[in-house]
Amino acid sequence: MDWKLAATAFATLFIAELGDKTQLACVLLTAKSQKPWAVFLGASLALVLVSLLGVLFASVLCKYVDPQIIRKVASVGFVVIGVLMYFDKM
Repeated sequence: MDWKLAATAFATLFIAELGDKTQLACVLLTAKSQKPWAVFLGASLALVLVSLLGVLFASVLCKYVDPQIIRKVASVGFVVIGVLMYFDKM
């Protein structure tokens, strides 16, 4: 296992997930249900499943599409989303 890659993925996702809608949903569900361990288990399983689906999709996609093309398409997609969000707020 590549521990450097695993640590990079962990750090990147940990920072990206702080304060997002998933965390807010966990706070609200815990406050409403008063069952933090059930919320933690459900949220953890959901995150693991979504991550697994993303990794599986990427591994299949990379067999047919050059990773450089995927990077460029993702970059353009992020810019387009940013522009759309900017003009939506006005």
